[in-house]
Amino acid sequence: QVQVEESGGGLVQEGGSLKLSCLASGFTFDDYSMAWFRQAPGREREGVSCVTWSGINKYYADSVKDRFTILRDNGKRTVYLQMNSLTPEDKETYYCAVGSDLYCTEVWKDKIYQHWGQGTKVTVSA
Repeated sequence: QVQVEESGGGLVQEGGSLKLSCLASGFTFDDYSMAWFRQAPGREREGVSCVTWSGINKYYADSVKDRFTILRDNGKRTVYLQMNSLTPEDKETYYCAVGSDLYCTEVWKDKIYQHWGQGTKVTVSA
């Protein structure tokens, strides 16, 4: 059974940093890309970042480029999202998702992602 569990969300002041973690199990972790999405109430889910199976190729939404970094540790079956220079616009629930293949194919189409975590909430105070 595939399980995906996010952690690390919380309250941070504007300009601060948070590091999210996503622990996955129940499948061959390094056979799949992994991604982070986020969603605010009343808004569509937005792709944030994706990392290919090897951890070498990474993709970022324009809104987070140069502020967020995605990393994966295949030995620990974990993917991380280091978030720096946070703004109130980053205040959303962040979800980890298992990709459909090795390579972040159709990276921002949320429907292609097979399995999702329950989300971790990030709050940024001005």
